[in-house]
Amino acid sequence: MEIKVLGPGCSRCKNVEDIVKEAVAETGVDAQIEKVTDIMKIASYGVFGTPAVVIDGEVKSVGKVPRKEEVKKWLKP
Repeated sequence: MEIKVLGPGCSRCKNVEDIVKEAVAETGVDAQIEKVTDIMKIASYGVFGTPAVVIDGEVKSVGKVPRKEEVKKWLKP
């Protein structure tokens, strides 16, 4: 599984990255987490609000900090 946390590095973006890492650790999912800060790469996902979460190419969240339980649901097959 490939997870991308999109954002320029603000505190909310860091918070989302931490939540995603915790959810992955707690579920035991084999996932690679990447932080994307390049504005052009973020825009290439059609995302114009951050933070955002992309899992296996699918945008799951934009412009908000998701709850850990919500992220865990996204990680289930």
